[in-house]
Amino acid sequence: MHYLTDEEFNLIKDLIYKESGISFSNINRPILESRIKERCRQKKIDLPKEYYQIVLKDTEELKILLDSVTTNLTKFFRNDTQFVALRENVIPELIKKKTDKKIKVWSAGCSTGEEPYSIAMYFYEYIPNPQAWEFSIIASDISLKSLLVAKTGFYSDERCESIEKGFLGKFFDKVENGFQIKDFLKTPIRFDYHNLKNDNGERNFDIIMCRNVIIYFDKKAQEELLNKFETSLNNDGYLFLGHSESLFGMNTGFKFSKIGDAIIYRKS
Repeated sequence: MHYLTDEEFNLIKDLIYKESGISFSNINRPILESRIKERCRQKKIDLPKEYYQIVLKDTEELKILLDSVTTNLTKFFRNDTQFVALRENVIPELIKKKTDKKIKVWSAGCSTGEEPYSIAMYFYEYIPNPQAWEFSIIASDISLKSLLVAKTGFYSDERCESIEKGFLGKFFDKVENGFQIKDFLKTPIRFDYHNLKNDNGERNFDIIMCRNVIIYFDKKAQEELLNKFETSLNNDGYLFLGHSESLFGMNTGFKFSKIGDAIIYRKS
């Protein structure tokens, strides 16, 4: 038996889609129902429809709802083949091309921060004389809880297992029960609450990483987001998607590019 009636499920899923582009179907209905049930319990509300009325009027509760229905699974240097391509192909090409010595990156859907910190480590490690460069990373997410973890920069021993020892020594301080990101690695990163349904107004990115995010959108919302990315990227800029995500069959301004073992899209 469903926690939500079909009417309640349709009302709430349509609201979430309208506000974020995240799409729920009957297949992932149990996920949405469990999140609504938990919010009703926390707010001591008996009827889901009453909660729906609250969300319509309360923008803060809407943010909490959108936060609760997103999945925040990530790790440092996730999808090794893409980071190999970043190290061996993308960074060297940008070094040759960027005469102004400025590199701008967007980590879209950055979750708890492992991705933007991984990118920053690669810049410091693989750009010759990094102090002579200006690199900036905008790291955005719809989850305020995840952004708080990211800004703090503390990660448990277990979450740092995928980081090689040389990087741990250079970019982290060992503290009780884990590792703390050093302040200088935080400097180029700006964490930002952002709903990908909206345009953040930022332009001239050289790289956009948006991995394992568009799988939650339907095709229409995916194409709208990709059009925003196209507007935000420099010509021939790089778009990294998740390994299970593809632009096949979509009408976008991106061209398929195979770099080593990684699939990366370029703005054409």
